[in-house]
This record gives sequence, C-alpha cells and structure tokens, in this order.
Amino acid sequence: MNISELLVRCLEDEGVEFIFGVPGEENEQLLLALDKSDIQFIPTRHEQGAAFIANVIGRLTQKAGVCLSTLGPGATNLVTGLADAHLDGAPVVAITAQGSMDRLHHESHQLLDIKKIFEPISKWSGTIYNSSIVSEIVKKAVSLAEEEKPGVTHIEIPEDIASIEVSNYNSCLPEIESGLNALSQEAVETIRDILSRAKRPIILAGNGVIRDGSFKQLVKFAEKNNIPVVNTFMAKGVIPADHKLSIGTVGLGFRDYVMEVFDNTDLVITIGYDIIEYEPTNWNAERKLDIIHINHNYPEIYDEYSAKLQVIGNTRGILQALVGELNLKVKGKDWFEPIRKRIHDSIQQYGKKKDAINVPGVIQMVRDLLPRDSIVLSDVGSHKMWIARNFPVYEPNSCIISNGLASMGIAIPGLIGANVVYPDKKIVAMMGDGGALMNFQELETAKRTGCKGVIVVFKDDEYGLIKWKQKLNNESPTGTKFGSTDFIKLAESFGIDACSVSSYDELHKCLSINLENNKLTLVEVKITNEVNDELIADLNTYFNA
Repeated sequence: MNISELLVRCLEDEGVEFIFGVPGEENEQLLLALDKSDIQFIPTRHEQGAAFIANVIGRLTQKAGVCLSTLGPGATNLVTGLADAHLDGAPVVAITAQGSMDRLHHESHQLLDIKKIFEPISKWSGTIYNSSIVSEIVKKAVSLAEEEKPGVTHIEIPEDIASIEVSNYNSCLPEIESGLNALSQEAVETIRDILSRAKRPIILAGNGVIRDGSFKQLVKFAEKNNIPVVNTFMAKGVIPADHKLSIGTVGLGFRDYVMEVFDNTDLVITIGYDIIEYEPTNWNAERKLDIIHINHNYPEIYDEYSAKLQVIGNTRGILQALVGELNLKVKGKDWFEPIRKRIHDSIQQYGKKKDAINVPGVIQMVRDLLPRDSIVLSDVGSHKMWIARNFPVYEPNSCIISNGLASMGIAIPGLIGANVVYPDKKIVAMMGDGGALMNFQELETAKRTGCKGVIVVFKDDEYGLIKWKQKLNNESPTGTKFGSTDFIKLAESFGIDACSVSSYDELHKCLSINLENNKLTLVEVKITNEVNDELIADLNTYFNA
C-alpha cells in the first residue's frame, strides 16, 4: 500500500462514494488508487464544474462533497466553485496534487502556493508529507468541512509523497460523535419575557435551519406562538410556502412587499440566519428592532444587528426546548395577513401574464407540473430574483440557489450533484443564456453519467440582471448585450434532446412530455423582460402612494 491508497482507504471510511475532478500528471497515483476503490471517480470537463458538483452535494446532504484536481491551473480552476461553497456554507473537501517536495522551495513548472490561494475560501488546509498523518488529515478535513458553519477544507498531496510505500500505518480514525448544547433555563425565561412584551414578532429563518434539520421544530415553534416566518433565499422551504404563517422570501435588491413585515414588527427572532444571506442594513437600517439571535455561531458584528439576546448552540435542540417551554400565542394575531395576501396576489398576478412568455410565467408552469418534493436548481441572473420571489417551495432544501457568492454557472453542475443524491426525484435546472455557457461543457458529464432532468435556458441574448440593475439606477444599459446562441444545436451535439419554445402552449407540451419521461432534456425559452419593469413600477406606486 502506498500513501495514495491509504488516503483513499480513509476517504472510504468517511463514507465518500463519489469524487469529481480532472486528471493530471501529478495526481496519477491517486487516480490509480481510486481505480481500485469502491469510490467512483467521475471526470468532469472543467475543475469548476467538479467543485460546483461537490458544492451542491454538500448542500443537499450536509455531508462533504469531494472534488479533485492536479496542481497549478487545475487547482486555480476550482476556486470559484469552492468560494461559492465557502460563502454558502456547503461542506466540501478539495484534494489537489502538488509538485514534488524537492522543488517546492523555488520557482518551478506549474508550481503555485495552492494553500495560500485557498486560504481566504477555506476553513483549513493540510499537506500530506508522510504516512503517519494521513488518517488525521482526512478526519480533520471531513470533520471541519461538516462542522457548523460548514465550508471548504483542502488536502494537498505532493507528487513524490503520493507514491511512497507504507509499511506501518495508523488505522483510519473512528467517527467523531457530536454533542448537543442545552438551552439554559435563564435563556428560556429571557425569551419568554421578550416575547411576552412583543406585539408583532416575526421569525427570520436562514440556511442554518436546513443545515441542522431543525425545520420541523421551527414550524412547531412558529405555530405554537403564532409567529409569521420570513425566509432567506437559501432557506426556501423551511416552512411550506402554502402554510398560513409563511410570509415569503427576503433578499431582493429592491424594496418588495415582504419588507412591510419588517416595517411593522417590533421583534425579529433570527433562527439559523447568517448575515451573508441578507445584510441587516437592508431590514434594520434605523437600528430600532429588538433581535433574538438563535444559531450555532455568534453573529458578525454589525451596528444594525445588535441582538438583545444571543442563544448559541444546537438550533434543533434549542427549538425543541422552546416548543416545550413556550406557548404564548403572542398579541397582534394575524396582523401580517394583509401583507401575506398582498405578496400572494402579486405572485399570482405576474404568473398569469400570458401576453408574452416571461420568467415568472415559466416558473409558475414549472411549479404546477412538478411534485412538491422535486429539486429545482437556480443559476444566477434575473430569473434568480423571480425564482426567489415567486417560486413556491414546500420542502426544505428542494430549491438550491447560490446566494453568498451568487456565482453564475452553478446550475448544470448542480443538476449532476442532485442526480447523485436524488436519482429518483424530478429535477429541473433553470438558468439564463449568460450563465448557461459558463459551464455548458458539463452537459457531456451529465449525459455520460446518465443524469435525468430538464434544463431550462431563458434566452434573451443579454445579461438581464445587470441590465435590470442599471435601469433601477436610472442608467442606460451598457455592456449587457451579447451574440445569440443556438442552444438546440449545442444540446444535440452532446446527444441530448432539446426543444425551443416561444409560447406557453409550446412550453407546457415540452415540459409535460419530458418531465413525464424523466430524461435529460434542454428547453430553450425565448423570453421578454418587460415584466421586470412592470414589477418595479407596481412596487413604486404602492410604496410611494
């Protein structure tokens, strides 16, 4: 056994089943070890695609996804996908090759300080330089990646070290049991006191609720105390969208109806909320709101986020305790109902605009055709705003949106990751024609690995979100137009069925057939964007009345 084989054995012991990446000369020994392993190595067409796949697997499972690259350009190609995982709190272990130890001290071919490059986008990085530390390195990398707040860890293995034979080695370390933090009685009494004085409390739920699986406890806590719930982009589905206490999603780059709950509340209970999801400067600019912070971690320091109480520990355990201890049925019952109705009516209004095919109309049709537990992946663009705002989600972690880094190009690799985790669920990846081409090459990976699902490409031949933002700033759009692409021919070149639609009737037929057949299909939707301006005009009319 050599060190590469030992590394693979330890990864097996950690439950790793798939590794995605691109082969190189310097990771040859590791690839040979994987070839003899139960772990399936799946080559991708770009390292960024591999990182995004691992990223989405981490988001969906809360277990570390694993990606692999060679040194130099292979490692730097991982950066965007890893940075996205870092900011979105997705557990990922990145394994990179490195040059031989005897050339690390001077300039050499393809030699970069990968650990230093990864430092701002990872929780920890370790180099394997002898056999005695392999089991510790692997255990630490996986444990830290999955530990709250999850993120990226990095294992580097120099080329010459990878092939060293191991005579005596430590067996791979046993699984680490995680503990639960109890909620003190003092904290319960403080929360009871603050809540008893609040007239219009709300819950702001973040992605941490999904990560630790505390969504059922959150719903029970909200129901028992009649507190409405607002969720961030990354927490869609923590409470079903059709639940009477579900208000909607916060996080858009303009003032929407959902912000009225923040105008009218006197207490915000943040649960699993990370400031990176939506900065408190957007909802507490005047610093007048009382805040209770419930999370695994202490919050970032912000003037606008000075919590009256911070309850730090296992969120699920904290909520379970609160459900048992609190039953206040706070004052101001159903004060939020007119706001909730206004949000719902607006969503329905834009979904019904059938004069020209547009994003909100398309996503409403997708929602109508999908089972409640389907997986939807959103790339980044103007469609992301509409998916966050208008797409009802009923199950936690069933709508994956890149939010911390907000990186274009995640959706097609994400579809591959979703197929790994949920091979039997209906999966739809939606993207603009700008983001689609950033990782379109991974369609070959999706086809080769037998992925299922429908890829929807919104085609308007421009970077629509940037144009929308420029118009919001009263600027003339500039630098947003690009040439037209024939996505049908592109998809067919990969052996993938495709259709192009320009009406809702054509779209319904195409989606119905392909979702029923559950095969990999691309649907090109030619859209108009007037609805973006209409929404802003309606909001301005309402808020300025």
